[in-house]
Amino acid sequence: MIIWLNGTFGAGKTTTAQELIALLPDSRVFDTEEVGIMLRHVLSSEKVRDFQDWQPWRGLVVAAAAQILDYVGGTLVIPQSVLVQQYWQEIHEGLSSAGIPLQHFVLHAERDELLRRIESDPIMPNSSWRLAHLEDYDAARSWHRRVARVIDTTDLRPQEVAMRIATDAARTSPPSWND
Repeated sequence: MIIWLNGTFGAGKTTTAQELIALLPDSRVFDTEEVGIMLRHVLSSEKVRDFQDWQPWRGLVVAAAAQILDYVGGTLVIPQSVLVQQYWQEIHEGLSSAGIPLQHFVLHAERDELLRRIESDPIMPNSSWRLAHLEDYDAARSWHRRVARVIDTTDLRPQEVAMRIATDAARTSPPSWND
């Protein structure tokens, strides 16, 4: 199974993912950004705004997830913003075609809280790249509401968010993809 944590930068995806794997046996984080980093070496001549704009990124994320689950089983937790609806559809269809159960959550925080988190991030404070994607996130919110369960993280600690996701995923979990 895959638990995909979507939402904009600063919503708490990475921190929640770490909390979530502590709650779920046989789970691990799959950082799909690493797939984008790998592709940068190969596709650097193909200029894009974001590595997700490279079609191979979307296909490789699906293929890698399928290979990882086939190899180790369990649950992959993927903390990755996908703010382009077409890209999400491609990923969703690919995972579905591979027979991989998917739980999709969008972590949301109100704008003031997002700004506070982005500005005070200890690793990338005041990231102009993260700030520039807030408008993309706002545009994605309407389709996010249709395709995912939205959790407002504005006033929640990451542990609380992870607990809600673990509980919700267990309650609505489809059969194991290896069954």
